[in-house]
Parts: sequence; structure tokens; C-alpha cells
Amino acid sequence: MEDLNDEERELAAMVRDFADSVVAPQSYEADRTHTLSMDVVGQMGDLGMFGLPFPEEHGGQGGDYMALGIAIEALGRVDQSIAITLEAGVSLGAMPVFRFGTEEQKQELLPDLLAGRALAGFGLTEPEAGSDAGATRTTARLDGDEWVIDGSKQFITNSGTPITRFVTVTAVTGSEGGRKEISTIIVPNGTQGFTVEAPYDKVGWNASDTHPLTFDGVRVPAANLLGGRGSGFRNFLSILDEGRIAIAALSTGAAEGCLEASVDYAKSRTIFGSALSTRQNAQFTLARMRARVHTARLAWHHAARLRDEGRPFAEQAAIAKLVAGEAAMDNARDATQIFGGNGFMNEFPVARHYRDSKILEIGEGTTEVQLLVIARALGLAG
Repeated sequence: MEDLNDEERELAAMVRDFADSVVAPQSYEADRTHTLSMDVVGQMGDLGMFGLPFPEEHGGQGGDYMALGIAIEALGRVDQSIAITLEAGVSLGAMPVFRFGTEEQKQELLPDLLAGRALAGFGLTEPEAGSDAGATRTTARLDGDEWVIDGSKQFITNSGTPITRFVTVTAVTGSEGGRKEISTIIVPNGTQGFTVEAPYDKVGWNASDTHPLTFDGVRVPAANLLGGRGSGFRNFLSILDEGRIAIAALSTGAAEGCLEASVDYAKSRTIFGSALSTRQNAQFTLARMRARVHTARLAWHHAARLRDEGRPFAEQAAIAKLVAGEAAMDNARDATQIFGGNGFMNEFPVARHYRDSKILEIGEGTTEVQLLVIARALGLAG
């Protein structure tokens, strides 16, 4: 945290205290019952977390992406489900409206999103289309002054909570030069023909709200187009670049949570008459875990600073997500080993991190996609 200014340190301390005193005590039960606490979400909204990187004129806190990452990292230490709720609520829910919406759309939607009174999802992934958005099969056609949407989406975060207001959907709206024209359209929850299907039974992130979505002749006003027609593919790429920084911050928090728990456990666990922490093999494991946290944090901090300064950051965001995602998974594996049999018990946070962390190498661009982005930045053809 050496590179943080005083305001950023104060934010980190505030969210860390909130995570330890409010989020952590309910995390085990929330994970066990697959329940997202709307009370916790409401308190996050009251603290201004959902408005961190947005200007005050729209109801935000006037911060930047660095501030958002700091909050997400602090939450990720104790509960990845809560951290991803914030990340998706901002990066995938509110940010597309702020970046590409009309003034009318911003005035209507942003106040409640930035206050945490409402959430929104981003409907991109399909059975055949995720990182390959060009394979999108969901369609939207104009019929008079309405879009008619047909198709399905999967793995959509924050799409079925009690306060979910809408989902922004990518859909094929035509073709240009033999290529699919992909646009993004706002679909309010409750619209006829729009079905939020039953939640998934997941390996991890059990307290995060995630659903498949079905669109069967869904009609919304033509004015619900978000951004220019045909700009959906380009716009979604820029949103994912930013989101990768936030996921890297979450991953860093998860890696740090595993390290902190492992150090405490190693100091208190007695084996063959002495503390586990006195054993060199345990010390080396903990040292490697510390190095991963440090490297991951440097990577996402660098990408966030570049983004906030208006400089190119896509390659650095990919590097950050790659490094931090692997750090989270590796630290979760090592932490489970340090804890031994207890690491296999869900009542211990490291067990939850072990289940939760794998998605950090998959969501918002797999490890392989990050490698592809980095390779292309090196000028390698593909």
C-alpha cells in the first residue's frame, strides 16, 4: 500500500474495517445458504461504494478506478461474493450507462445505481459466445419504434436480486460487410417475455446472484439502445478492459486473505512440539504467498493508474488479471495445505477461497484470453 495517497489509505482502512466487522461475520452462513445479503449491499450503498469512480454530478463520489479497486480488494479478503457484487454492479451495471448512455438514460438510471438502491447486469455470455462475442446469437430487430429481442444469456451476475432494475444485453441487430452488427440494449426486469431463470448451483461465489436469462419476443422501446447502433462489440471490449483491473483487485484481496489466515494459523498450530510457523517448509510457502500478493497488487495498481490518467492500459489490465488471478488460485491452494484437514472444512475461510478463486482465472476473460491480449501487444500475429 506504499503508493497510496492519504485519501486512498483512509478509504482502504474504512472498507477493511467494514469487511471485518460487517461482511466477514455473515459470510459463512451466506455461502452455506447461497444467499446474497441485501442488508450488506444496502450498507455498501450507504457508504458510497457503488458510486466511487463516478462524478458527483451523477450522484457518485468523485473518485476513480483506483478507488474502486481499493474497495474491491478490501472486500475480497473476506468474501469474494460480496466483492464481485460490487465489481459487477459498478463495472458491468452502471459503467456502461455512464460511458455510453444518453443524458436521459443517465438521469433516469444512474442515481439509484450509484447509491446502491438498484443493481444491473450485463448480458454478454451465451452458450457459444463469451470472449468470442462475435459468436453472439441473441438477436434484436426493429419493429416500428420497438426492439424485439430473442435469445438467451448465461452466467449473468446481479440479474435476479430484489433490487435488480435492468440488464444490458448484447444482440445482433444486423450485419456490416459480412460481419455481425452487435448493439447493446437496456431490458428492464419484469418486461414481458424476459425470464430470469433459476439461479445456478455453483462451485463457488455461492452468495453472488447469478442466473441464466431467456428472451422470447421481448419488446422494449427503440430509445433503450445503449450507445450507437453497431457499437456494442467495441464498447463491450472497453468495458471488459476496465473490468479486468477490478477483477485483478478482487484476486489480490483473495490472495491476501489466504496469506493472512495462513500466517495466523501457522503461528497458532503446534506440530511435533513446536509452532508450524517455525518449520522452514511452511515459512517458504508463506513467503511465496506474500510475494504473489505483492506482485499482484503492483500489477493492478499500475493498470488502474494508467486508466485514470487516460493512458493506454489494455495490456497492463490483461497482465494484472493474469498475475492476480493465478496468485489467488495458488495462494488458496497453499493456504488449504497449510490448514491441513481444517482447510477442507467450509467453516474456515480458506476453504471458501479455494472454491471461489478458480473463477478468477475464467470470468471477464479467461487466462488464455489474457495471454492472447498480451501476445498481440507484443506484435505476434494470430
